[in-house]
Amino acid sequence: MKVGKIVKVSGPLVVAEGMDEANVYDVVQVSSDKLIGEIIEMRGDRASIQVYEDTTGIGPGEPVYSTGEPLSVELGPGLLEAMFDGIQRPLAPLQAVAGDFLTKGVDVPSLNREKKWNFTPAVKVGDTVAQGDVIGTVQETPLVLHKIMVPFGMSGTVTDIKEGEYTIVETICTLDNKSDLSMMQKWPVRKGRGFERKMDPNVPLLTGQRVIDTFFPVTKGGTAAIPGPFGSGKTVVQHQLAKWADAQIVVYIGCGERGNEMTDVLMEFPEIIDPETGESLMKRTVLIANTSNMPVAAREASIYTGITIAEYYRDMGYSVALMADSTSRWAEALREMSGRLEEMPGDEGFPAYLASRIASFYERAGKVICYGNDNREGAVTVIGAVSPPGGDISEPVTQSTLRIVKVFWGLDYALSYARHFPAINWLNSYSLYQSKVDGWMNDNVDSEFAGNRKRAMNLLQDESELQEIVRLVGKDTLSEEDQLKLETTKSIREDFLQQNAFHEVDTFCSLEKQNKMLKIVLDFYDEGLRALKSGIYLKEVASMPVRDKIARMKYIPEDEMKEQLDTIQTELKAGIDKLISKGGILDA
Repeated sequence: MKVGKIVKVSGPLVVAEGMDEANVYDVVQVSSDKLIGEIIEMRGDRASIQVYEDTTGIGPGEPVYSTGEPLSVELGPGLLEAMFDGIQRPLAPLQAVAGDFLTKGVDVPSLNREKKWNFTPAVKVGDTVAQGDVIGTVQETPLVLHKIMVPFGMSGTVTDIKEGEYTIVETICTLDNKSDLSMMQKWPVRKGRGFERKMDPNVPLLTGQRVIDTFFPVTKGGTAAIPGPFGSGKTVVQHQLAKWADAQIVVYIGCGERGNEMTDVLMEFPEIIDPETGESLMKRTVLIANTSNMPVAAREASIYTGITIAEYYRDMGYSVALMADSTSRWAEALREMSGRLEEMPGDEGFPAYLASRIASFYERAGKVICYGNDNREGAVTVIGAVSPPGGDISEPVTQSTLRIVKVFWGLDYALSYARHFPAINWLNSYSLYQSKVDGWMNDNVDSEFAGNRKRAMNLLQDESELQEIVRLVGKDTLSEEDQLKLETTKSIREDFLQQNAFHEVDTFCSLEKQNKMLKIVLDFYDEGLRALKSGIYLKEVASMPVRDKIARMKYIPEDEMKEQLDTIQTELKAGIDKLISKGGILDA
């Protein structure tokens, strides 16, 4: 192990000389405490090292040991249900060793080396295997069958493989070229894992959130950003997506956020029962926690750690949803390290390479055909929260993100202040997957789904224009048809788009229910127009008793939804018929 010597310490940045045999991105052990660090710049034999632990008390002259390996994560059974820090140190075992506050140089393996897993072979002696082929399986949790794959760059003929109980480091398979395979493999976090080919992402990631699924969908393998000011509900939206999105694996990265938010995740996720399996949501979740009081350098590594784990499960053929909350804090860590390296600053002090770093992260999302002989399809969907100072989305992190991602859920502080959640502004937001998803919705939900969505969006845009007139000259100057339009859009906003994340029924809404709810609101508009053309006053239409039922339809349980919504639809038509037949006098 090559030894260098510290010549400068500047917070998390350490400069060491005598490192001429080391390479950029090599992991090093700093000082006699053996703090974990990573070389981020080489100048001659001087290495600039970002240290992932507290450097207090370290000074010039202390040794630096180079490992000769890049920062890597351990991949294998035991990832799910675990909580790691930004460089994949497991927090529960660390607490058991070091207590509630981390001490310097504590070294605990990322994955449990003692636990035995029941390995079931999927190949036999004499079979030829190549990179990505599944050689066996382990039931990691009741929800997830962990597929043990041949590591990248390896191939050969199986000479020995046995079923049984093994730890992740024991040999489970031997190839004819004397390669011993275990359940664990390592992968450098800054390098994307390979695949056979990328596919067009055309299947929506269903989230149970009406404003997202109906108006601004994201696909499996797609990318989305949630920019918004403090208090506008970014974290709640991400929690909702992590809880209810129909991904098979969830990787949640708390990157520089408050500790209490990660505590909420830790407390809530084990209690949430997956409706399809009856098991805890935590059984398919990996948590990466690098909160605001943890070392800033590890924050920069945390999103790479998270997406490498996501790609690993993608390679098994799973659909993975990755939540990064928030990439602004990650960019701030980049800015701090760039400043300590004395690099030329770019816009607002961020490094000039900010946009390329953000792009390289989001580009690792996608729907792919994985390596292997069974044509597995896997997907990584990346959803990043952005926290622009003061909600100003013209700042560099938001703009660099929006140039890459294809879905923009713009959170609006005015909506959140008015207690409208999710506070996604329907006039600013967009989804570039819309045309693909419209076709899927028409084929799989209702042939009128896309048409209804467009009609509702047109009504909301018309409302924005009408509200300008109302502010200038008052509502009474509008025609009855335009006033009916305002009544309808109010219903779209309050009865459809608004959704209570903490209500046991309204927290999740199936596509079938979303479709029927939107149809009922649009039916109210159509039936109202029919009544107005028959000489009925808008006041009579607006005060129909069925409107209370429309306002409460979001709280109808899924198992009663079809029957009750059909009844509301029938009552609506019957009520209008009754108004028309009686000339506008509705019985009390």
